[in-house]
Amino acid sequence: MDLWQLNIFCKVVELKGFSKAGDAIHLSQPTISSHIKDLENHFECQLIDRLGKKAVPTKAGELLYHYARKLIALRDETQAAMAEFQGKIKGRLVIGGSTIPGGYILPKCIGAFTTVYPEVTISLIIGDTDQIIQDVLSGSPEFGIVGAKTSNKNICQENLIEDEMRLIVTGDHKWADKKHINPDLMFKEPFIVRERGSGTLKSIKLSLKEKGYASENLNIVAEMGSTEAVIQGIKSNVGVSILSTIAVAEELKAGTLKALTIKELNLKRNFYLITHKQRSPSPICKAFIHFLKKEFFDV
Repeated sequence: MDLWQLNIFCKVVELKGFSKAGDAIHLSQPTISSHIKDLENHFECQLIDRLGKKAVPTKAGELLYHYARKLIALRDETQAAMAEFQGKIKGRLVIGGSTIPGGYILPKCIGAFTTVYPEVTISLIIGDTDQIIQDVLSGSPEFGIVGAKTSNKNICQENLIEDEMRLIVTGDHKWADKKHINPDLMFKEPFIVRERGSGTLKSIKLSLKEKGYASENLNIVAEMGSTEAVIQGIKSNVGVSILSTIAVAEELKAGTLKALTIKELNLKRNFYLITHKQRSPSPICKAFIHFLKKEFFDV
């Protein structure tokens, strides 16, 4: 067993396939299979179940993945620390972002950062808020940016940026010419929600609860696993939804979608920078967070 084999194993788990893992790290599928087989022989147990075209970790595989991510993170941290000792910022950094930060904010930050520090490679994990919090706790990403607070005592969190959510409708919707509507109207309209664990959904429920409304009374017609899917659902007239204006900025500019405020509801929220309380940030992590705050959020 070596770190390279563990890295291959993690890629198979994360990409849920041998071929996809091979494409990601430029190895043939037989080579990937051979390395996984070597690991299974080493630990004397099956690590991956082959379910059709999908590769899924067994219980033993889930346990190994948990520790493998920690070992790989420690390797990256070691390389970064040695580079910093030599006065350089170089190496690999893994960060996490919930749907809005991960899809619409962090990519721009990463592009700007790697222009300044070309010897840095950044891996971005995107998931819902709950997943990114769990990933930070497990030690894979060094930090994350998420759309809701957590009560977990092992997580440090700080406000990073304010976001505004609005009711999003198509450009030809009956409300398209309005600037705002009453909440009662929204409850009668077909409504699309994000999946459980989403920071957006948590914020919507909290805003409704603060004004005495029950989110269960929304006329929910669809639950979708990503913001992009919700946007496409709105465009296809499946229903309306409450989304971050950051996510639909291009559509709002083009006029294909419209954003309305909802009377009485405070739909402003914060994105939070989260780190593990017991983990010391690597030099690259420190540099990226400093760059993030200074260049983008003026914190």
